[in-house]
Amino acid sequence: MTSIPGPNSQAALDRKALAVAAGVSATVPIAAVAAGGGVVVDADGNSFIDLGSGIAVTSIGNAHPKVVDAIATQAAQFTHTCFMISPYSAYIEVAEALNRVTPGDHAKKSALFNSGAEAVENAVKIARAYTKKNAVVAFEHAYHGRTNLTMALTAKAMPYKSGFGPFAPDIYRVAGSYPYRDGLSGEEAARRAITQIEKTIGAADLAAVIIEPIQGEGGFVVPADGFLGAIVSWCRDNDVVFIADEVQSGFARTGAMFASEHFGIIPDLITTAKGIAGGMPLAAVTGRAEIMDAAHAGGLGGTYGGNPVACAAALAAIDVYETEGLIERAREIEELVTTRFKAVQAEDPRIGDVRGRGAMMAVEFVDPATNMPDAALASLIAKACISSGVIVLTCGTFGNIIRLLPPLSISPALLVEGLDVIIETLARAPHAAAAK
Repeated sequence: MTSIPGPNSQAALDRKALAVAAGVSATVPIAAVAAGGGVVVDADGNSFIDLGSGIAVTSIGNAHPKVVDAIATQAAQFTHTCFMISPYSAYIEVAEALNRVTPGDHAKKSALFNSGAEAVENAVKIARAYTKKNAVVAFEHAYHGRTNLTMALTAKAMPYKSGFGPFAPDIYRVAGSYPYRDGLSGEEAARRAITQIEKTIGAADLAAVIIEPIQGEGGFVVPADGFLGAIVSWCRDNDVVFIADEVQSGFARTGAMFASEHFGIIPDLITTAKGIAGGMPLAAVTGRAEIMDAAHAGGLGGTYGGNPVACAAALAAIDVYETEGLIERAREIEELVTTRFKAVQAEDPRIGDVRGRGAMMAVEFVDPATNMPDAALASLIAKACISSGVIVLTCGTFGNIIRLLPPLSISPALLVEGLDVIIETLARAPHAAAAK
């Protein structure tokens, strides 16, 4: 309806600049006023095809009727008591549901928090309490959050870490598995990682290994087969807690309820957030009961953790995942996206890799002459798509990746239209050699 941003959105952005801290930036320069069905509408009447889902949060849509009804019912009863003061059943029901749907049939327990970073931080606390050890291993290209400990676990400096140190100690980083870049089999990559761990840290001092089964901000990196299984086996043999960070990859996003299932692994602890509650702030740590019980009474919690309204939303969202075929829908999205971009890749060497699982897909852009990451091209495409009415996000340690995170509820026609815009934008983008 207007250029982007339109006048009403620009007025809101001007107010944002005066009222909101500069560090809270926005990818899409609009003021959203409505969203649903894979579409975001701004204050000027512009409609955007949403291929970002609020960074994998609105997987079931922006206002699923079951979630809306659950929120309204719970809010009318009470919005807060603090579970640590006056417990309520919704928190317990969410814990029971998480214990049921997460990988493994062993005895499990859960604790609820507000954000993915909070869940990761508490998972590390629990692992340290259980093992009586301190060191934690994270991997190259990892992203785990913006709190002090989770910044230490995160690999990428800008914008997540630069200027915010010093960071939490006893955090160590090792190489992971990035098949497109390292060319290693899963077993080879695991041997490299385990050798680094044994030689530079030592199992005797290691409390936990934490990894995203499919890395998110680092580039939607899918590890080679056998990598995660070998790391899990080593952890079991050395009394090290294996933590799977499924904040972005959990809840049907990858064509399985959890990405760990693709690799046949059962984490000791699993962290969840984002898609857990249909857009309401909620996060969790779920894991082996004996590990989860290691923290002393009062050692876990938080004023808002497991808020009753968010818990009601989560119960409704989990029901939607289980009853409305969204796992299957994610697999259909994977097939469509892969087919479209593999065809383009065959004709355009600027696409170095097309990868992902389910509705968590990535296109990595490179300089064809050197295979070096082409962040400028990824940024150009993302901005041009937004100007054309399609929300796409970039990611990757080098910023050269377009990530596709459509809501699982998006219609096939709308998804195809969005992909058409991306592909047409790429076709119009100048090649580096021509630009020079």
